[in-house]
Amino acid sequence: MKYPLGMQNFENIRKNGFLYVDKTALVYKLVQDGQYYFLSRPRRFGKSLLISTLEAYFLGKRDLFDGLALSRLEQEWQKRPVLHLDLNAEKYTTPEALDAILGGQLSRWEETYGAKESENTLSERFKGIIQRAYQQTGQQVVILVDEYDKPLLQAIGNKVLQEDYRATLKAFYGVEKSMGACIRLAFFTGVTKFSKVSVFSDLNNLTDISLDKRYAEICGITEQEIRDNLDDEVGEMATQQAISKEECYELLKRNYDGYHFEEESPGMYNPYSLLRALDSRTFRDYWFETGTPSYLIELLRQSNYPLDNLDREQTTADTLGNIDTIDQNPIPLIYQSGYLTIKGYDKEFQMYRLGFPNEEVERGFTRFLIPYYTPLKSNQGQLYIANFVKDVRAGQAERFMQRLEALFASGDYQIVGDEELYFQNVVYVVFKMMGFYTEVERHTADGRMDMIVKTEDYIYIIEFKLDKSADEALQQIEDKQYAKPFANDSRIKYKIGVNFSSKTRRIDDWRIA
Repeated sequence: MKYPLGMQNFENIRKNGFLYVDKTALVYKLVQDGQYYFLSRPRRFGKSLLISTLEAYFLGKRDLFDGLALSRLEQEWQKRPVLHLDLNAEKYTTPEALDAILGGQLSRWEETYGAKESENTLSERFKGIIQRAYQQTGQQVVILVDEYDKPLLQAIGNKVLQEDYRATLKAFYGVEKSMGACIRLAFFTGVTKFSKVSVFSDLNNLTDISLDKRYAEICGITEQEIRDNLDDEVGEMATQQAISKEECYELLKRNYDGYHFEEESPGMYNPYSLLRALDSRTFRDYWFETGTPSYLIELLRQSNYPLDNLDREQTTADTLGNIDTIDQNPIPLIYQSGYLTIKGYDKEFQMYRLGFPNEEVERGFTRFLIPYYTPLKSNQGQLYIANFVKDVRAGQAERFMQRLEALFASGDYQIVGDEELYFQNVVYVVFKMMGFYTEVERHTADGRMDMIVKTEDYIYIIEFKLDKSADEALQQIEDKQYAKPFANDSRIKYKIGVNFSSKTRRIDDWRIA
């Protein structure tokens, strides 16, 4: 099997015999049912390949679709002028940078369709190109914009620059609304969803299919598609890993499945990670090798977001689609970037429950948090956590607590903001990482936090207090009978009381019973 790793060009994939999971029935439906569309999906999820597929379709390259659903569905195969704008691979650091990219693309289109001296602004030139392309070919124009929001994402944290980009893109994209008679299809993709009062306010006739059940499978790969197209390859990976094929399917599912773009849609696999795993026949966190934007973590920190909520966040569809208030609520951008996904839906109150889609994302994102929320550098985190895990597995409760105490005492590391939240976030990161190797349960309520850590031979019941004492923490374990559920468990049990001082930002008292 030839895997299209890093490949986004439909023609190249088809001509050179690479794997292509057929999405063309959905492409046909999309084209037949509407004119203006927007689709949000995380990075590395196949958005660019979808755009390339649409381009090949409208350029009439029928031979590329032999054997695919579209070859049976489409009868006319009309060649149309296609204006394909890709904003993904550029750096946007100044207002002039965006102007130069857009201007350069317009110049290339003008070489084909001509220009007028009276067209001075970017939007005037774009409008003229659309009109002339339609008049010269007698066919309505197809406009494909890939990663429309890349300039805005790169400008997060620079409000002046971002507002400049918003104004430029608003005028540029808004041209298309008045050109409906000349346009057959306009399709925008990006990571972030548009806001009606933002970039697309002048193009308010877009149909957002990001949470549309009908198109939930248009990017990504379902388990059924794996079984239909890659069953032999899964078997080969299973042999390499010395496990059964069904065990291999289960591990693939746990690591790379779980994205839901509608409350009742099937889980979608991240295609990049899935194909990398099948190609190397090894389970690794491939998605994070391509990088995680640091601005996501900065948004979490600046908004004083309690990390423990990541596992149980609830929100509305309107909130998920609005990134204009990310300074106060970073969750929409975290969700749209692919680090959270829909895990459930409350129909009565129209509320989505969010969570990590799979273990790859949960592990990778937690590792990425380490240098931002603890004194540890990224290359120290894994070793430090490994030592924590070894201590609890060996029943070394005192040594474990000494390490935890030392973590807070490291250097002059400081987090600006609420002391209790700082403490809880650090503990969250540490125990979340431990949870990938042990069983960890966290409970928070009424200003307290307790944790249960389970290994094959030991159970640790830990109560954390703020500005009180270790004795009070131990007493709460007794009063609340936290150990009662494990009364008949043969494992050795440790009860640990911990107090954190908001004044010193240190663990100043702990006891083991």
